[in-house]
Amino acid sequence: MALVTRQVLVGGRGLAQRTILGNVLGLLVHSAALAAGLSALLVASAGAYTFVKLAGACYLGYLGVKTLMDARRRPHVDALGDAPVLTVGATPPRRPILQGLVSTVFNPKPALFFLTFLPQFVDRDSPVLPQTLTLAAIHVAIGLVWLSVYAWMVHRARGVLTAPKIRLWLERTTGMVLIAFGIRVAIERR
Repeated sequence: MALVTRQVLVGGRGLAQRTILGNVLGLLVHSAALAAGLSALLVASAGAYTFVKLAGACYLGYLGVKTLMDARRRPHVDALGDAPVLTVGATPPRRPILQGLVSTVFNPKPALFFLTFLPQFVDRDSPVLPQTLTLAAIHVAIGLVWLSVYAWMVHRARGVLTAPKIRLWLERTTGMVLIAFGIRVAIERR
């Protein structure tokens, strides 16, 4: 949610929606990994889990530092003359998708969630793969709807949130939260 908030404030709902698409694609990667049995391998292998965890922690830290650095820049008024949006140059269309994808794929929590939560709803007497993929698809759909509604709400509040003092406070707080999440992911045990 911190990344989606940042994206709305940096580039509006379109940027946030592309990031959300990346998040959803990351969830699909985790659900495919669960269906293929790779999530169990991730949980069973301390080395694989640690690698994914530390890669995700580093990426969250990178996003946090980038957010703090972007907070130093002055806001510019968007093309419609609406509330200021932080413009940090043209964002290639694939970058936010990649940001969402990487932040989700390198977060071991979805793998752990899918591995611990979904199997309890699978009927062992029926084909497991279709059931697992259906349950994961429901989770992905809920995530897509929730994050889209959240991005819309942040966008609606953008005028208030992008007031210079509030924007600066929010950007700094978001940057620190991303860094803190990165540190938490790095040091926590499963």
